[in-house]
Amino acid sequence: MKISRVLVLLAWGLVSPVAAAELKVGIVAPLSGAAAPLGIGMQQGIEAYFAKVNAEGGVNGQSLVLQAFDDQYSPLPAAAHTRQLISDSSLLAAIGNVGTPTAAVTIPIHNQHSTLLYGAFTGAGILRRSPPDRYVINYRASYVQETAAMVAGLLEAGIQPEEIAFFTQNDSFGDAGYNGALRALHEEGFTDTSQLAHGRFTRGTRNVHQGLATILQAPVVPRAVIIVGTFGPAADFIREARQDLPDSVFLNVSFVGSQALLEALGPLAEGVIVTQVVPPLDADLPAVEEYRQALAAHVPGSEPDFISLEGYLAAKLFVEGVKAAGENPDRQAIVEGLLGLGTIDIGVGEPLTLGEGDHQASDAVWATVIRNGQFEPVDWANVAASFE
Repeated sequence: MKISRVLVLLAWGLVSPVAAAELKVGIVAPLSGAAAPLGIGMQQGIEAYFAKVNAEGGVNGQSLVLQAFDDQYSPLPAAAHTRQLISDSSLLAAIGNVGTPTAAVTIPIHNQHSTLLYGAFTGAGILRRSPPDRYVINYRASYVQETAAMVAGLLEAGIQPEEIAFFTQNDSFGDAGYNGALRALHEEGFTDTSQLAHGRFTRGTRNVHQGLATILQAPVVPRAVIIVGTFGPAADFIREARQDLPDSVFLNVSFVGSQALLEALGPLAEGVIVTQVVPPLDADLPAVEEYRQALAAHVPGSEPDFISLEGYLAAKLFVEGVKAAGENPDRQAIVEGLLGLGTIDIGVGEPLTLGEGDHQASDAVWATVIRNGQFEPVDWANVAASFE
């Protein structure tokens, strides 16, 4: 159709520019390298929900589009890609970015350029300031909440605070999980946390032996080790540690990549605990059932996992904010739309909340344990007994 004819039809109201438009957002995440399963999982979950919405007519007739940028879980590429995203005026927000060390360098860029960073796959405190950064909005629970659930569960299991050790990534991600656990221990009345063994490893490596040696030299033999890292080094550590600590419980925060950890450990995954920030994959909940159907329909060959479910649920809430922003929303309207949602039910078993003073939609944590190659709810009362 010639341009002049399109202009005439637009003037007569016979065609709509909205119908041909797109609502574009970007994701800056590891799509290659050791942490790729995390970025790919988030991307798949977001795209599954976008595809579902688009198949139903989009949002006000506009299609949702996700543009992906690969930062390889490295701060410098993350910063460069974030500037590239922000410089493209057609991209309305970043959604589903992965990682704490990358967030540390990209949050200031988002704030400086008044562009939303939404639903990042990290529970770190730098995305949860008080008062909150206007342009940082979270879907998931924090690492403080995940590690608090771990500490409460371990104490319920009869494990003493001095019997807990830590193995963490030597950066802001590892610090976030470690400090969250110490805070939880302090709140439980245990203040002598300096005596607890704390082994570390360098991001992007699998050099776990020095960190393991630190833990094995602890004055009290650890009965539980809280791990804050990605699946590769976490799996290597558990594999090695089981030889010297056969009766210890190993716990991981959700960022580890549950399915990848299970696959990396094989039979040695039995009894490993992972806290989750989304419901069980087989939960009888409307949003989870919808996710399973959408993943099968729009991401063929993929299997349900906790990471893509998080991406899906984060995208589902994001679209509610887009709808609230009105037709042809800009960057500011989407922020206002999300923060104006208040209390909303998206089908995950309990309402979510967002507002000017509350930039984290969900506070829920589900503790799971690997049994016979499956993730089951943890029965804390039986955790310690199962390793005796």
